[in-house]
Amino acid sequence: MLENPTTPKLIYPDTPPLDNRSRQLRKLVLRAMVGGGRGHPGSALSLIEILRCLYDDILNVKADKPNWDKRDRCILSKGHGCLALYAILSDKKFFPASQLDTFCHFDSILGGHPEWGKIPGVEASTGALGHGLSIGVGHAIAAKLQKRKSRSIVVMGDGEINEGSVWEAAMTAAKHKLDNLIAVIDYNKLQSYGPTKQVMDMEPMTDKWQAFGFTVIDVDGHNMLELKKAFKKPPIDGKPTAIICHTIKGKGLPPAENNPTWHHKSRITPEQLEQLYQALEEN
Repeated sequence: MLENPTTPKLIYPDTPPLDNRSRQLRKLVLRAMVGGGRGHPGSALSLIEILRCLYDDILNVKADKPNWDKRDRCILSKGHGCLALYAILSDKKFFPASQLDTFCHFDSILGGHPEWGKIPGVEASTGALGHGLSIGVGHAIAAKLQKRKSRSIVVMGDGEINEGSVWEAAMTAAKHKLDNLIAVIDYNKLQSYGPTKQVMDMEPMTDKWQAFGFTVIDVDGHNMLELKKAFKKPPIDGKPTAIICHTIKGKGLPPAENNPTWHHKSRITPEQLEQLYQALEEN
């Protein structure tokens, strides 16, 4: 274990305050945590604006036809952040919001990691980290072969990209000129037991992805205007895109922000939950 982990320097300290929609999605995350009594709150809360942007403004998907052939494929590779995905999928009516109350129950469709074929809107079973980009590359190649306009978007964690399989997939994406692929990195600079800089420093992050043949865009991962601009930017012909989203782990809940002890919680008291809900109202 790392001792006395330092808070990483934030690249975007002036992120706009949360609006009503961002607070509401975070309340859905808390709702699921109440139902399941556990979860990865820090890992989910840094993702909210990324997934909100994708599902509100970018992805070509249909909640009433989750297996529609011409849909875009969005894979949450950092499967432990699934509470954010469940929140947005329920909000978009892929399944009833009441399912959130059953999170991690024995007979629930919503487990601690997302499962393909069980949860409408989930494109891959993820949780064993490092596999999502490879799956996304496969979807992107299939779309090219079938002459579909479908895009493949893969959301990864910064700790996850310690995995060598991520970089094998990145090389493959460049080799096959997959300009229909977007790799998204949730760069909150903390992983399960400390700062990424101490566990496995991934800097220079931008240079790495450029060296692997990607067009790279750096954004504030909580700024909706920056996110929309980045995702709507046309790809360079023959080049995959990497969007590095600088985020705050636990964003929106002050006790959890930049605090690795909130990577996962298996017990949250009613008093703590009340404090978290109150914090969302005040943020």
